[in-house]
Amino acid sequence: MTNQITTTWLGDMKFESTNPSGKNLFIDAGEENGGKNDGYRPKALMLSGLAGCAGLDVASLIKKMKLEVGAFKIEIDANLTEEHPKYYDKVAMNFHFYGNDLDQKKLQKTVDLSVEKYCGVLEMFRQFAKVDIKTFFHNN
Repeated sequence: MTNQITTTWLGDMKFESTNPSGKNLFIDAGEENGGKNDGYRPKALMLSGLAGCAGLDVASLIKKMKLEVGAFKIEIDANLTEEHPKYYDKVAMNFHFYGNDLDQKKLQKTVDLSVEKYCGVLEMFRQFAKVDIKTFFHNN
C-alpha cells in the first residue's frame, strides 16, 4: 500500500498539500523566514502526525476495550538540533487521561500497544530520535 500526496507552491513561502482523506492543508514559513505564517510548519506537522497516529490507536483500543475515559490528550516536546539539517533528536511524548474511574492498568495497555506494536509513525521517529514516553492519569 502506498500513500501519495502532491504539494503545490502557491507563491512566496506557501504551499498546499493534498491528503488521501481529500482534505488539503497549507504549509507556510513564519514571517522571520519570508512567509506569512499562513499554514503549518513542516517539522511541527511531523509531531502532529506522531500524536495523531498514537492517538488513533489509543482511541480505537479504548472503544474496543469499552473503557470509560472522560478525555485524553497527547503532549509532545521535541528538541531540535542546532546544526543543519536541523532534526528532532529527543522527543518526550506524554499521554494524559482524565476521568472519574480510570482503569489505569488497561489504559496503560492501550498506550503500550500503540507505542510498541501499532504506531508506524513512532517507529519512524525511533530511527532518528530518542523517544521518551510517559502516561499520566488525572481522576476528576
